[in-house]
Amino acid sequence: MADAAPRFRHALVLGKFYPLHAGHSALIRAAIRRSDRVSVQVLGSSVETIPLEVRTQWVREEHPTVRVVSTVDDAPVDFGSDAAWQQHVEVIESLLDEPVDAVFTCDEYGGELSQRLGASWQRIDPGRVFTPVSGTAIRADVAGHWHELAAVVREWLGVRVVVLGAESTGSTTLAAALAAELGTAWVPEYGREHSVTREGGLDAPWRSDEFDLIVDRQIDRERAALRTMAAPVLVCDTDVLATALWHERYVGVAAPRILERARAHRPALYILTGDEIPFVQDGMRDGEHLRHEMQDRFREALAASGASWLEVRGDVPSRVAQALPATRAAVAERLTFGVPLEARPWQEQVDLQRRNRDK
Repeated sequence: MADAAPRFRHALVLGKFYPLHAGHSALIRAAIRRSDRVSVQVLGSSVETIPLEVRTQWVREEHPTVRVVSTVDDAPVDFGSDAAWQQHVEVIESLLDEPVDAVFTCDEYGGELSQRLGASWQRIDPGRVFTPVSGTAIRADVAGHWHELAAVVREWLGVRVVVLGAESTGSTTLAAALAAELGTAWVPEYGREHSVTREGGLDAPWRSDEFDLIVDRQIDRERAALRTMAAPVLVCDTDVLATALWHERYVGVAAPRILERARAHRPALYILTGDEIPFVQDGMRDGEHLRHEMQDRFREALAASGASWLEVRGDVPSRVAQALPATRAAVAERLTFGVPLEARPWQEQVDLQRRNRDK
Protein backbone atom coordinates (compact mmCIF):
# COMPACT_ATOMS: atom_id res chain seq x y z
CA MET A 1 0.00 0.00 0.00
CA ALA A 2 1.41 3.42 -0.96
CA ASP A 3 2.37 5.79 1.83
CA ALA A 4 -0.15 8.49 2.54
CA ALA A 5 0.78 12.00 1.47
CA PRO A 6 2.40 13.92 4.34
CA ARG A 7 0.30 16.38 6.28
CA PHE A 8 1.59 19.83 7.16
CA ARG A 9 0.96 22.30 9.92
CA HIS A 10 1.17 25.52 7.89
CA ALA A 11 1.37 25.67 4.09
CA LEU A 12 2.22 28.60 1.84
CA VAL A 13 0.86 29.35 -1.63
CA LEU A 14 1.90 32.50 -3.44
CA GLY A 15 1.40 34.10 -6.82
CA LYS A 16 0.37 37.16 -8.78
CA PHE A 17 -3.18 35.89 -9.38
CA TYR A 18 -3.15 38.17 -12.45
CA PRO A 19 -5.92 37.06 -12.79
CA LEU A 20 -7.02 34.28 -10.42
CA HIS A 21 -7.76 31.17 -12.51
CA ALA A 22 -8.57 27.46 -12.18
CA GLY A 23 -4.90 26.48 -11.85
CA HIS A 24 -4.44 28.76 -8.86
CA SER A 25 -7.55 27.38 -7.20
CA ALA A 26 -6.46 23.79 -7.77
CA LEU A 27 -3.13 24.59 -6.10
CA ILE A 28 -4.80 26.24 -3.12
CA ARG A 29 -7.22 23.34 -2.70
CA ALA A 30 -4.36 20.87 -2.76
CA ALA A 31 -2.70 22.79 0.05
CA ILE A 32 -5.95 22.93 2.03
CA ARG A 33 -6.44 19.16 1.76
CA ARG A 34 -2.99 18.44 3.20
CA SER A 35 -2.48 21.21 5.74
CA ASP A 36 -3.93 22.37 9.02
CA ARG A 37 -3.82 25.96 7.83
CA VAL A 38 -2.91 27.72 4.60
CA SER A 39 -1.55 31.19 3.93
CA VAL A 40 -1.95 32.63 0.45
CA GLN A 41 0.21 35.58 -0.51
CA VAL A 42 -0.85 37.80 -3.40
CA LEU A 43 2.36 39.43 -4.61
CA GLY A 44 1.77 42.04 -7.27
CA SER A 45 4.02 44.58 -8.92
CA SER A 46 3.42 48.25 -9.61
CA VAL A 47 3.40 47.68 -13.39
CA GLU A 48 0.32 45.43 -13.24
CA THR A 49 -3.10 46.90 -14.01
CA ILE A 50 -5.52 44.80 -11.97
CA PRO A 51 -5.49 46.39 -8.49
CA LEU A 52 -3.85 44.29 -5.82
CA GLU A 53 -6.80 44.70 -3.47
CA VAL A 54 -9.14 43.34 -6.16
CA ARG A 55 -7.05 40.19 -6.62
CA THR A 56 -6.82 39.75 -2.86
CA GLN A 57 -10.60 39.90 -2.55
CA TRP A 58 -10.97 37.36 -5.38
CA VAL A 59 -8.90 34.82 -3.44
CA ARG A 60 -10.75 35.53 -0.21
CA GLU A 61 -14.14 34.99 -1.83
CA GLU A 62 -13.12 31.80 -3.63
CA HIS A 63 -11.19 30.33 -0.69
CA PRO A 64 -12.71 31.68 2.53
CA THR A 65 -10.91 29.23 4.84
CA VAL A 66 -7.37 30.40 4.02
CA ARG A 67 -5.45 33.41 5.31
CA VAL A 68 -4.95 35.84 2.44
CA VAL A 69 -2.41 38.66 2.59
CA SER A 70 -0.93 40.85 -0.11
CA THR A 71 1.72 43.42 -0.89
CA VAL A 72 3.63 44.96 -3.76
CA ASP A 73 6.86 43.15 -4.64
CA ASP A 74 8.83 45.07 -7.26
CA ALA A 75 12.08 43.18 -6.79
CA PRO A 76 13.45 41.92 -10.13
CA VAL A 77 12.56 38.32 -10.98
CA ASP A 78 15.91 36.65 -11.57
CA PHE A 79 16.09 33.07 -10.32
CA GLY A 80 19.86 33.04 -10.84
CA SER A 81 20.51 36.03 -8.58
CA ASP A 82 21.00 35.50 -4.86
CA ALA A 83 20.40 39.20 -4.27
CA ALA A 84 17.03 39.01 -6.00
CA TRP A 85 16.09 35.92 -4.02
CA GLN A 86 16.94 37.68 -0.77
CA GLN A 87 14.68 40.60 -1.64
CA HIS A 88 11.75 38.33 -2.48
CA VAL A 89 12.19 36.17 0.62
CA GLU A 90 12.27 39.27 2.82
CA VAL A 91 8.89 40.31 1.39
CA ILE A 92 7.44 36.83 1.78
CA GLU A 93 8.66 36.41 5.37
CA SER A 94 7.31 39.84 6.30
CA LEU A 95 3.80 38.61 5.47
CA LEU A 96 4.00 35.37 7.48
CA ASP A 97 2.40 35.32 10.89
CA GLU A 98 4.32 32.13 11.74
CA PRO A 99 6.84 29.88 9.94
CA VAL A 100 5.63 27.50 7.24
CA ASP A 101 6.61 23.86 6.86
CA ALA A 102 5.38 23.42 3.26
CA VAL A 103 5.44 25.45 0.07
CA PHE A 104 2.94 24.43 -2.61
CA THR A 105 3.78 25.51 -6.17
CA CYS A 106 3.37 24.35 -9.74
CA ASP A 107 6.52 26.01 -11.05
CA GLU A 108 10.14 25.12 -10.35
CA TYR A 109 10.92 28.18 -8.25
CA GLY A 110 9.25 26.34 -5.36
CA GLY A 111 12.32 24.20 -4.82
CA GLU A 112 14.61 27.13 -4.08
CA LEU A 113 11.97 29.04 -2.15
CA SER A 114 11.18 26.11 0.13
CA GLN A 115 14.87 25.67 0.97
CA ARG A 116 15.22 29.33 1.87
CA LEU A 117 12.15 29.10 4.10
CA GLY A 118 13.21 25.82 5.68
CA ALA A 119 10.09 24.07 4.39
CA SER A 120 9.12 21.06 2.31
CA TRP A 121 8.43 21.65 -1.39
CA GLN A 122 5.17 20.19 -2.64
CA ARG A 123 4.99 20.48 -6.40
CA ILE A 124 1.45 20.17 -7.74
CA ASP A 125 0.66 19.41 -11.39
CA PRO A 126 4.13 20.05 -12.87
CA GLY A 127 3.90 21.19 -16.46
CA ARG A 128 0.22 22.08 -15.93
CA VAL A 129 -0.95 18.74 -17.30
CA PHE A 130 -4.22 18.54 -15.37
CA THR A 131 -5.01 22.26 -15.45
CA PRO A 132 -3.41 23.61 -18.63
CA VAL A 133 -3.84 27.31 -18.01
CA SER A 134 -1.68 30.24 -16.98
CA GLY A 135 -2.09 33.92 -16.27
CA THR A 136 0.00 34.73 -19.34
CA ALA A 137 -2.31 32.73 -21.60
CA ILE A 138 -5.43 34.29 -20.09
CA ARG A 139 -4.16 37.84 -20.45
CA ALA A 140 -3.37 37.14 -24.10
CA ASP A 141 -6.84 35.65 -24.80
CA VAL A 142 -9.43 36.27 -22.11
CA ALA A 143 -12.34 35.07 -24.26
CA GLY A 144 -10.60 31.80 -25.10
CA HIS A 145 -10.00 31.06 -21.41
CA TRP A 146 -13.20 32.53 -19.98
CA HIS A 147 -14.24 29.09 -18.67
CA GLU A 148 -11.10 28.96 -16.50
CA LEU A 149 -12.16 31.99 -14.45
CA ALA A 150 -14.22 31.96 -11.27
CA ALA A 151 -17.50 33.85 -11.14
CA VAL A 152 -16.04 36.65 -9.02
CA VAL A 153 -13.27 37.20 -11.57
CA ARG A 154 -15.73 37.19 -14.46
CA GLU A 155 -17.78 39.85 -12.75
CA TRP A 156 -14.79 42.17 -12.49
CA LEU A 157 -13.29 41.47 -15.93
CA GLY A 158 -16.58 41.39 -17.84
CA VAL A 159 -17.09 44.36 -20.15
CA ARG A 160 -20.47 46.11 -20.04
CA VAL A 161 -21.96 47.66 -23.18
CA VAL A 162 -25.16 49.65 -22.58
CA VAL A 163 -27.90 50.21 -25.16
CA LEU A 164 -30.23 53.10 -24.36
CA GLY A 165 -32.52 55.64 -25.98
CA ALA A 166 -35.84 57.43 -25.76
CA GLU A 167 -39.11 55.53 -25.87
CA SER A 168 -39.77 53.38 -28.92
CA THR A 169 -36.28 53.72 -30.40
CA GLY A 170 -35.60 49.97 -30.48
CA SER A 171 -33.11 49.71 -27.61
CA THR A 172 -34.47 46.39 -26.31
CA THR A 173 -34.53 44.86 -29.78
CA LEU A 174 -30.97 45.99 -30.44
CA ALA A 175 -29.71 44.76 -27.06
CA ALA A 176 -31.03 41.26 -27.77
CA ALA A 177 -29.73 41.23 -31.35
CA LEU A 178 -26.28 42.52 -30.40
CA ALA A 179 -25.94 39.97 -27.60
CA ALA A 180 -26.89 37.17 -29.98
CA GLU A 181 -24.26 38.36 -32.48
CA LEU A 182 -21.62 38.42 -29.73
CA GLY A 183 -22.63 35.05 -28.29
CA THR A 184 -23.33 36.46 -24.86
CA ALA A 185 -26.11 37.45 -22.46
CA TRP A 186 -28.12 40.65 -22.20
CA VAL A 187 -29.85 42.25 -19.22
CA PRO A 188 -33.42 43.54 -19.71
CA GLU A 189 -34.60 46.84 -18.28
CA TYR A 190 -35.84 46.39 -14.71
CA GLY A 191 -37.53 49.81 -14.73
CA ARG A 192 -40.08 48.63 -17.25
CA GLU A 193 -40.98 45.69 -15.02
CA HIS A 194 -41.25 47.98 -12.01
CA SER A 195 -43.61 50.26 -13.93
CA VAL A 196 -46.07 47.39 -14.13
CA THR A 197 -45.74 46.04 -10.59
CA ARG A 198 -45.48 49.32 -8.61
CA GLU A 199 -48.41 50.33 -6.42
CA GLY A 200 -50.83 52.39 -8.47
CA GLY A 201 -49.32 51.27 -11.75
CA LEU A 202 -48.60 53.90 -14.38
CA ASP A 203 -51.23 56.31 -13.05
CA ALA A 204 -49.70 56.93 -9.62
CA PRO A 205 -47.17 59.77 -9.22
CA TRP A 206 -43.55 58.63 -9.21
CA ARG A 207 -41.48 58.93 -6.03
CA SER A 208 -37.78 59.70 -6.12
CA ASP A 209 -36.86 56.68 -4.01
CA GLU A 210 -38.35 54.34 -6.60
CA PHE A 211 -35.49 55.20 -8.93
CA ASP A 212 -32.95 54.18 -6.29
CA LEU A 213 -34.69 50.81 -6.14
CA ILE A 214 -34.57 50.54 -9.93
CA VAL A 215 -30.83 51.28 -9.92
CA ASP A 216 -30.18 48.70 -7.20
CA ARG A 217 -32.16 45.99 -8.97
CA GLN A 218 -30.61 46.79 -12.36
CA ILE A 219 -27.06 46.57 -10.99
CA ASP A 220 -27.89 43.34 -9.13
CA ARG A 221 -29.08 41.79 -12.37
CA GLU A 222 -25.96 42.98 -14.17
CA ARG A 223 -23.72 41.44 -11.51
CA ALA A 224 -25.53 38.12 -11.69
CA ALA A 225 -25.27 38.08 -15.48
CA LEU A 226 -21.57 39.00 -15.44
CA ARG A 227 -20.85 35.99 -13.25
CA THR A 228 -22.58 33.48 -15.51
CA MET A 229 -22.30 34.79 -19.08
CA ALA A 230 -20.49 32.75 -21.74
CA ALA A 231 -18.27 35.53 -23.09
CA PRO A 232 -16.44 38.51 -21.54
CA VAL A 233 -18.94 41.11 -22.77
CA LEU A 234 -22.40 41.85 -21.38
CA VAL A 235 -25.07 43.85 -23.21
CA CYS A 236 -27.39 45.88 -20.98
CA ASP A 237 -30.73 47.39 -22.00
CA THR A 238 -30.45 50.68 -20.02
CA ASP A 239 -28.32 51.54 -16.98
CA VAL A 240 -27.92 54.04 -14.13
CA LEU A 241 -27.47 57.07 -16.40
CA ALA A 242 -30.69 56.32 -18.26
CA THR A 243 -32.49 55.87 -14.94
CA ALA A 244 -31.27 59.30 -13.85
CA LEU A 245 -32.76 60.82 -17.01
CA TRP A 246 -36.09 59.10 -16.45
CA HIS A 247 -36.03 60.47 -12.90
CA GLU A 248 -35.83 63.95 -14.42
CA ARG A 249 -38.75 63.15 -16.69
CA TYR A 250 -41.14 61.64 -14.12
CA VAL A 251 -40.16 63.40 -10.87
CA GLY A 252 -39.41 66.71 -12.54
CA VAL A 253 -35.96 67.38 -11.04
CA ALA A 254 -32.48 65.97 -11.40
CA ALA A 255 -31.20 63.40 -8.90
CA PRO A 256 -27.53 64.20 -8.12
CA ARG A 257 -27.11 61.01 -6.09
CA ILE A 258 -28.16 58.86 -9.06
CA LEU A 259 -25.98 60.83 -11.45
CA GLU A 260 -23.06 60.22 -9.08
CA ARG A 261 -23.79 56.50 -9.13
CA ALA A 262 -23.85 56.66 -12.91
CA ARG A 263 -20.38 58.21 -12.96
CA ALA A 264 -19.10 55.46 -10.66
CA HIS A 265 -20.74 52.74 -12.76
CA ARG A 266 -19.68 53.81 -16.25
CA PRO A 267 -19.72 51.09 -18.92
CA ALA A 268 -17.10 50.55 -21.59
CA LEU A 269 -19.48 51.84 -24.28
CA TYR A 270 -22.91 53.42 -24.69
CA ILE A 271 -24.95 52.74 -27.81
CA LEU A 272 -27.77 55.23 -28.38
CA THR A 273 -30.61 53.99 -30.58
CA GLY A 274 -31.82 56.53 -33.12
CA ASP A 275 -35.31 58.07 -33.01
CA GLU A 276 -35.85 58.02 -36.77
CA ILE A 277 -37.94 54.84 -36.71
CA PRO A 278 -41.77 54.90 -36.41
CA PHE A 279 -43.15 55.36 -32.89
CA VAL A 280 -45.13 52.39 -31.54
CA GLN A 281 -47.46 52.91 -28.59
CA ASP A 282 -47.58 49.79 -26.41
CA GLY A 283 -49.75 51.27 -23.67
CA MET A 284 -46.81 52.14 -21.37
CA ARG A 285 -45.18 54.99 -23.29
CA ASP A 286 -45.64 58.77 -22.94
CA GLY A 287 -46.14 59.43 -26.63
CA GLU A 288 -44.34 60.49 -29.76
CA HIS A 289 -44.60 64.19 -28.88
CA LEU A 290 -41.98 63.71 -26.12
CA ARG A 291 -39.71 61.22 -27.88
CA HIS A 292 -37.47 63.67 -29.76
CA GLU A 293 -37.09 65.90 -26.70
CA MET A 294 -35.98 62.94 -24.58
CA GLN A 295 -33.65 61.76 -27.34
CA ASP A 296 -31.94 65.15 -27.32
CA ARG A 297 -31.59 64.87 -23.53
CA PHE A 298 -29.93 61.47 -23.93
CA ARG A 299 -27.47 62.94 -26.46
CA GLU A 300 -26.70 65.82 -24.12
CA ALA A 301 -26.14 63.56 -21.11
CA LEU A 302 -23.92 61.15 -23.05
CA ALA A 303 -21.81 63.98 -24.43
CA ALA A 304 -21.31 65.31 -20.89
CA SER A 305 -20.61 61.90 -19.34
CA GLY A 306 -17.09 61.49 -20.67
CA ALA A 307 -17.93 57.93 -21.70
CA SER A 308 -17.47 56.45 -25.15
CA TRP A 309 -20.72 56.40 -27.12
CA LEU A 310 -22.20 56.30 -30.59
CA GLU A 311 -25.65 56.64 -32.09
CA VAL A 312 -26.91 53.95 -34.48
CA ARG A 313 -29.72 54.28 -37.00
CA GLY A 314 -31.53 52.19 -39.58
CA ASP A 315 -32.99 48.71 -39.35
CA VAL A 316 -31.80 46.15 -36.79
CA PRO A 317 -29.09 44.49 -38.96
CA SER A 318 -27.73 47.92 -39.87
CA ARG A 319 -27.65 48.95 -36.22
CA VAL A 320 -25.87 45.76 -35.20
CA ALA A 321 -23.30 46.29 -37.98
CA GLN A 322 -22.71 49.86 -36.80
CA ALA A 323 -22.36 48.79 -33.15
CA LEU A 324 -20.04 45.82 -33.59
CA PRO A 325 -16.73 47.59 -34.39
CA ALA A 326 -17.04 49.97 -31.46
CA THR A 327 -18.12 47.16 -29.16
CA ARG A 328 -15.19 44.94 -30.10
CA ALA A 329 -12.77 47.83 -29.77
CA ALA A 330 -14.13 48.66 -26.29
CA VAL A 331 -13.78 45.03 -25.20
CA ALA A 332 -10.22 44.81 -26.53
CA GLU A 333 -9.24 48.01 -24.74
CA ARG A 334 -10.71 46.93 -21.40
CA LEU A 335 -9.07 43.50 -21.60
CA THR A 336 -5.56 44.81 -22.26
CA PHE A 337 -3.27 44.35 -19.26
CA GLY A 338 0.00 45.83 -18.10
CA VAL A 339 2.94 43.49 -18.69
CA PRO A 340 4.04 41.97 -15.36
CA LEU A 341 7.61 41.54 -14.20
CA GLU A 342 8.79 38.29 -15.77
CA ALA A 343 11.81 36.13 -15.00
CA ARG A 344 14.71 37.76 -16.86
CA PRO A 345 18.24 38.96 -16.14
CA TRP A 346 18.58 41.42 -13.27
CA GLN A 347 19.55 44.50 -15.29
CA GLU A 348 16.65 44.00 -17.73
CA GLN A 349 14.24 43.96 -14.79
CA VAL A 350 15.71 47.16 -13.36
CA ASP A 351 15.51 48.85 -16.77
CA LEU A 352 11.86 47.76 -17.18
CA GLN A 353 10.90 49.23 -13.83
CA ARG A 354 12.68 52.50 -14.67
CA ARG A 355 10.86 52.74 -18.01
CA ASN A 356 7.48 52.15 -16.36
CA ARG A 357 8.18 54.84 -13.73
CA ASP A 358 9.17 57.33 -16.42
CA LYS A 359 5.93 56.88 -18.45
